[in-house]
Parts: sequence; C-alpha cells; structure tokens
Amino acid sequence: MTGNPFDMRDVRRLERHLARGIPRARRDTRAVVVRGAMNIKKEWRANARASAPKHAPYYPNAVGYDVFTFGPDQVLAIIGPDKGKPQGALGNILEYGSVKNPPHNDGGRALINELPQFEAHMALILQRGLTWW
Repeated sequence: MTGNPFDMRDVRRLERHLARGIPRARRDTRAVVVRGAMNIKKEWRANARASAPKHAPYYPNAVGYDVFTFGPDQVLAIIGPDKGKPQGALGNILEYGSVKNPPHNDGGRALINELPQFEAHMALILQRGLTWW
C-alpha cells in the first residue's frame, strides 16, 4: 500500500462549503415556499372568480395562506379559504362539491399549475448547495 488514495484537503473544503451552504439553503427554501403559496393563492382566487362569480362573490377574497417553520429545516404552507371571512365557510362545498353542486377544484388546479415551478426551484437550491468546484 502506498498511502491514502485521496487528498483530505478536498474533503475539508467540501465540509466547509456544505457548512456555509446550509443557512443559504434554509433561507432560499423558505422563500420558495412563500412564493409558491402566494402564487397558488392568487391563481385560486382567479379560478374562484371565474367559476362562481354570481353565487359566491366574496369567496375569492377569503382565500389566503399561512407559512409555518418547524425547527430549522421544515417549512409548511397552508393555503385555503379562511372560514372567518365572508363566504370562507363555502370553501369545502365549492372546492369538493356536494350532492347538488359539482366540484370546482379551484385550489387543486392552482396547486397542479404551481408544482412544476416549485419543484424546479427546489432542485436549483439542491444543485447550488452541492456544487462546490
């Protein structure tokens, strides 16, 4: 055996790079979640205005979002109608339908449209964090 097959300087350099990149990745991830929630909220409101303009004129304004952080690494966005606002309680009926009303799926369509952008931004954060040369 002639010794170590790799140079430890590269390992230490990678370690420093990853240590510096973690806070940036956390910050960027939160920003992507907030932007995605805002985009979904806006599209959900636009879909709701188009799907039930006469029956629920105040419902689109009840749609909002909240972002929560759990520890340093978990970010959660809850998007949907606020039942405390005018016509916010109609959210379940309008979104999923009832015996007499078909589902509008306004929020579901907004989520599906935002998903490719969200995944692309998250992949970019990952790539940026792992690129170190």
